[in-house]
Amino acid sequence: MTQVRKLWPLLSATHRYDKSISTYQRGHGQQIEAPILAYLIETSNGRILYDVGCDHAKIEMAAERERYYNASDFAFGAPDMRADQAIPHHLARLGLCASDVDVIFISHLHFDHAGGLKQLRRCGCGADIHVQQDEMDAAQSGLDPAVFADDLLDDAGGAIEFKLHAGQYTVAPGVEAIATPGHSAGHMSMWIELPKGRPILLAGDAADLQENLDQEIAPGTLWQGREDQAIASIRKLKTIAQDTSAWIWPNHDMAFYRSLQPFPDSYE
Repeated sequence: MTQVRKLWPLLSATHRYDKSISTYQRGHGQQIEAPILAYLIETSNGRILYDVGCDHAKIEMAAERERYYNASDFAFGAPDMRADQAIPHHLARLGLCASDVDVIFISHLHFDHAGGLKQLRRCGCGADIHVQQDEMDAAQSGLDPAVFADDLLDDAGGAIEFKLHAGQYTVAPGVEAIATPGHSAGHMSMWIELPKGRPILLAGDAADLQENLDQEIAPGTLWQGREDQAIASIRKLKTIAQDTSAWIWPNHDMAFYRSLQPFPDSYE
């Protein structure tokens, strides 16, 4: 029986970039605006955050912005992120604080999904942080340019402690971690059984857009060019959705995000 009570999508930033970033070898020259999302899951035994958004300091401070989002590495520039879009502010609107989060589940370690860890720690969050061993290995190899190495460090420069996993597992009753590599080495999606209605299947960056799902198009950025692995992960999500009547949520699709209930309304 599921322990899930509520689910909230949290808009932490937006980003304008070439559509080919989201759709492999298509959409060149077409600019899209993408939401950068995190998700809060409330269960009867605690709260789970799926992803934590960007590090606001790297966007707000001019020197940091130039260091991390310079044109030579990021032709599309930095995301647009206001201070009040950081995760602690979303929690405050729900009457919560960072210490009320019990588990942080990182789908993958790219800057727009793991960058907010430092701020949450600074705000008193002592939650276990889950990530895949394969994802950590890839991040530490230095071969994934979308990982900012110091996102994995605390304010003192020490390594943030992660709880490392291998493959699929149950995060909590009604919350299942689903392995969907391809976009990154250890990317994970999440299946969530709500108390009412259909389960929700958070695709994460296994499917940025509805188009990725409908046409089985790989994300535009891939770990070591593994298009085959990325398409297999999309097909896996679709099979799980068919078998469980789940609703797949693409992760960076603005039209889809705008069709959801506005925050602070929740899914139950």
